[in-house]
Amino acid sequence: MSDFKSLKVLDKFEFIFQKANIDYKMMRHILYIKLLMDARRVPTIFNEAKDQSGNQFLKSLWIYALMGLILIPFLFGDEFIFQMSILFSIVMFIVMTSMISDFSSVLLDVRDKMVLSTKPVDSKTINAAKVIHITIYLVFLSAAFVGIPLIVGLFKHGIIFFLISLISFTFINILVLILTAIVYITILRFFDGEKLKDIINYIQILLSISMVVGYQLVARSFNFVNLDISFTFEWWHIFMPPIWYGTIYEMAMNGVVNQSYIILATLGIVVPFLALALYVKLIPSFERNLEKLLSNGGKHKEVKDWWMKLWSRLLVRKKQEKIFFDFAGRMIRNERDYKLKVYPSIAMALAFPFIFIINDLILHNMEEIQEGNMYFAMYVCFIMIPAGVQMLQYSSTEKGAWIYRTAPIEDIRLSHRATLKAFFVKLFIPVYFILTLIFLVMFSERIIPFLIGLLLSASVFGRICYKTFFKNSLPFSVSFKIAQNKQAGEALGMLALIVLFGVIHYVANIFPYGLIIHGLVLLVINLLIWRK
Repeated sequence: MSDFKSLKVLDKFEFIFQKANIDYKMMRHILYIKLLMDARRVPTIFNEAKDQSGNQFLKSLWIYALMGLILIPFLFGDEFIFQMSILFSIVMFIVMTSMISDFSSVLLDVRDKMVLSTKPVDSKTINAAKVIHITIYLVFLSAAFVGIPLIVGLFKHGIIFFLISLISFTFINILVLILTAIVYITILRFFDGEKLKDIINYIQILLSISMVVGYQLVARSFNFVNLDISFTFEWWHIFMPPIWYGTIYEMAMNGVVNQSYIILATLGIVVPFLALALYVKLIPSFERNLEKLLSNGGKHKEVKDWWMKLWSRLLVRKKQEKIFFDFAGRMIRNERDYKLKVYPSIAMALAFPFIFIINDLILHNMEEIQEGNMYFAMYVCFIMIPAGVQMLQYSSTEKGAWIYRTAPIEDIRLSHRATLKAFFVKLFIPVYFILTLIFLVMFSERIIPFLIGLLLSASVFGRICYKTFFKNSLPFSVSFKIAQNKQAGEALGMLALIVLFGVIHYVANIFPYGLIIHGLVLLVINLLIWRK
């Protein structure tokens, strides 16, 4: 029976677990079984459809290493508090989103309690195995993501920079792991059953969104004057971990020491240990409350979706298409995995247009922006379409797709058309309406022709996305466990296509009657591609 290298390294620290009264041999055996079973788990970022032998997560690490190259530009220069704060914001975003997408199911796994609690294994050993299991993967992920930048930093800034980085990345991992667990502990305490599962889903989405917003806040903590970067301490900086670690570099590498830097650096060292101590104290309560995930939390009330019924009358004519339209709407509303993977992109679609406008306020005043063409930033909301359409293939109850074969369906193409319509009505149209109302207030009624063209462009773009992603699959017929890596390139291509749509629209806006011609062409294209 082959062993894992990570466990051989762990063996060197056996004495630590023994001092903590943890049955190390039992914990090691549990970890061995967990790591062995992980070969069957496919991470969100990666899938090898033809060859799924071996640990798929370890095979995916090259993607994280490739992504880590974006950190290298932040290693050049000597404005360490600025550079490293931005770098750690990116690292926290990647680690947090990976934690949410791939490891939350491990933190919230009730199988350990069901299987191991009936055996002569104490809860402390079970909990230690769970934490070490996640830690092993976070170490692999972090090493892959920051490994190359660390080597670059070693050659660029020396051994002190390298050692500080190792310690800081360790603290960041501890902080992300423990804070995620504490959030789950808190909501487990107050909710149960199906309601709890929904709340956990929204918390996961909120964490993803907060990392994107947090990145913007970190960047705005610094002032740029004549290409010089200045940092002024504000009380809210104590809630921003990336800045904590940025001050450590500034103190160690540039010798800048003041009271605010000492406070922030101290938080970076002390808070992870306090979070770890709090987590250890709350573990017994956490394990007891995990049983709530097994309950259904009472009867499920049927939701009356007047919005979908209204659009069903407007957009759907055939009876079978209405059935598929209603079915797709229910799946989008109830599928937790779908919401977890798509809702963050919806939040970004709502936020990024305004982020671009706020960034433009650095160079222009509000009156100049209102008279300009910054309303084209609304094209950023298209980023939710590839993510939302691609995930329409997947379901956590994919085995129910046998209904497509047994039901008397006259034309299977109706299911595709109805599903895409349901996505637009359920998710895109509300986002479009919210942005439209706000942008009309900001830019006046002069942008109405643009807004019409934008909606027509979105309809064409969504149809192209659907045709690209749905080649051999039916809606909601594929397991979420096989997130298709082979479509990663196609998804990037769709993002490039957004730029093309925006450029064409912008060029049409330059010429007299350009928007009218642009809109008529899009209308004809829509009539052709939606009839097919």
